[in-house]
Amino acid sequence: MKRILGIIASPRRLGNCEILVKEISRQVPEPHALDLIRLPEFRINTCKACYTCLFAEMRCPQPDDLNTIIEALVRADALIVAAPTYFLGAHSVLKRLLDRGLSFYGSADRIWGKPAVGVTVAGIEHREGYAKLNVDSFLKLILAEIKGSEIFFGALPGEVFLNEDNKQKAAGLGAALFGNSAWPGQPCCNLCGGDSFRFIGPGRVKCLLCGNPGSVTMEDGKTVFQINSADHEMVLSQEAARVHLEWLRSMKDRFIQNRKALKQITVQYLKDGTWIRPT
Repeated sequence: MKRILGIIASPRRLGNCEILVKEISRQVPEPHALDLIRLPEFRINTCKACYTCLFAEMRCPQPDDLNTIIEALVRADALIVAAPTYFLGAHSVLKRLLDRGLSFYGSADRIWGKPAVGVTVAGIEHREGYAKLNVDSFLKLILAEIKGSEIFFGALPGEVFLNEDNKQKAAGLGAALFGNSAWPGQPCCNLCGGDSFRFIGPGRVKCLLCGNPGSVTMEDGKTVFQINSADHEMVLSQEAARVHLEWLRSMKDRFIQNRKALKQITVQYLKDGTWIRPT
C-alpha cells in the first residue's frame, strides 16, 4: 500500500487547505494511507546559515522539528502540499521550512522525484498573487516531481466546495498523483513547466520557477516560451542538485581563502547605525 503525505501550511483546522488535501486523497485510485502534517504546529527555526548540514551527517544541529518533517517526506511515496494565501503570498510557514532546504540534500537520493501535487487557496478570485509560485517552488526545491498544481478560491472554512467545479479539479489532481501528469499547463516554461515569468526586455523573459532566461513569441496566435538552461542549475535534474550541493560545500574553502579580504570590506560597516533590539 502506498503512503501519501499531506503537508498543510495553514493554522486553520478543517479549513479549505485541509479538506482539499483530504478530497484529493479520496480521489487517488491507488490504495494508500494518508499521513498529515500541519506545519504551524511544528517548531521550525530560522536557518542560521552555518552550513553544518552540508557536511558529515548532513543534519541540521538545531533542536527543532525539522528532522521529523524530513523523515516523513522520506517515508512518503507521494506528496500533497496546500497553502493559503496571506497578503498575495503563501503562508510564511512554507517559506520558513524551505529556508531550511539545505538540510534536504542529506536525503536527496530518497526524496528525489516523488510525485507531488500543489494546492493554493485564495479568498478572492484573482487575488492569489504569487502564492501559487510559492507552492510550486517549494515542490521543485524539495526535489519532488510536480504532477499538477491548481488554485482554488474560498475564504470561509468549507467554502471552496460550494463550487462543484472545485471537486472536479481536486479529482484531477488525485488522478494525476500516480497517473498521467496534469503538469505543466500551457503556456509554460519548456524546461520546468513553470507558468510564472518576469519580463526583462522586449521579447525577453525569465522563468521564476527554474530561474532561467529566454524569449517569448507568438506563433499561430499562441504564446510560446523558449527558455534556455543556464550554467548553474538547481532543480532540473538530480545531477544538477548534486552539482549545486558541491558548489555550496566549496563556499567553506572559498571563505577561508578570502577571509582577510572579506573582513577588510565588512569591518568598514561595523559601527554604522543604531540597533533596535527586542525587549
